[in-house]
Amino acid sequence: MATMMKSSESLVSSVCSILIVILLVVVQNQVGVVDGQADTCSAGLANLNVCTPFVVVGQTNPPPPNAECCNALQSMNRDCLCSTLRVASRLPSQCNIPPLTCPGSVN
Repeated sequence: MATMMKSSESLVSSVCSILIVILLVVVQNQVGVVDGQADTCSAGLANLNVCTPFVVVGQTNPPPPNAECCNALQSMNRDCLCSTLRVASRLPSQCNIPPLTCPGSVN
């Protein structure tokens, strides 16, 4: 039973991780970034697709991100990333879905 609960928690954590990556890509055109930064923000978010293999649902021991993923994340404009996360966090309530609560969130 404990193994089943741990597996379930791991699955929920993995689902939350993959949802964050998907939401980043989905909302990339809805983030209001000033001036010409909107194109740069969209391109940066699209570049995060290389990180998808590292948040695959069901992996108990996902591999660490490779250099390509880390470089894509490092090159992201922080304002763009934060704005995208804020928009993504509002999407469930705007779609009349309960808010996401992801256990084991990482800082």
